Amino acid sequence: MKLLIRGGSIASGYGVIKSYADILKESLLEKEIEVINRSRYRETSFDGIGTFNEDIACFEPDILLLHFGVDDAFDYVYRSEFQENLVQIIRLARFRFNPIIFLATSHTFDNPHDMDAVNIFYRSLRIVASDLACELIPLHSYWTGYLEEHNLCNRDMVLPDSRYPNERGHEIIAEAMLKWLNKIFEDRQQNNN
Repeated sequence: MKLLIRGGSIASGYGVIKSYADILKESLLEKEIEVINRSRYRETSFDGIGTFNEDIACFEPDILLLHFGVDDAFDYVYRSEFQENLVQIIRLARFRFNPIIFLATSHTFDNPHDMDAVNIFYRSLRIVASDLACELIPLHSYWTGYLEEHNLCNRDMVLPDSRYPNERGHEIIAEAMLKWLNKIFEDRQQNNN
């Protein structure tokens, strides 16, 4: 089984040695799931469409995890364009190889203006997931809960440029993603039995 991650800077592991994708790769080996990361620094959902054939379609993944949003928000992609790009990627993927599709939000921001900007994109992810029956991984909610539970601040989990999680932040993202992924795997296994 193949899980392909396609996203921008966070998914690419910008600024860290070990990203959440690396952690997923190690963690899912025992389930015989190959993790392929085709994410790159500063790429937006427009890049996701533009490189669909070489970054997604040629691998024909069983599971597609789309992790765009933060780069889109800070590169001034319109919300409507972002939503349409996601819809196009999802429809193309379903037409070509019909994977299980996950959409993921990202972390929270201390700066209220930054948080307002990314919240628009997080809402768009929720809308697309609902409209197209995709699985949504609300990382920002998990992140907030983790910070509160461990009495931490965002600055403890991000690099000096708060758009990018540090290694500890990537560990939290991987933990959250594994919870959602494992739940889906378990649900599907029960349905098949």
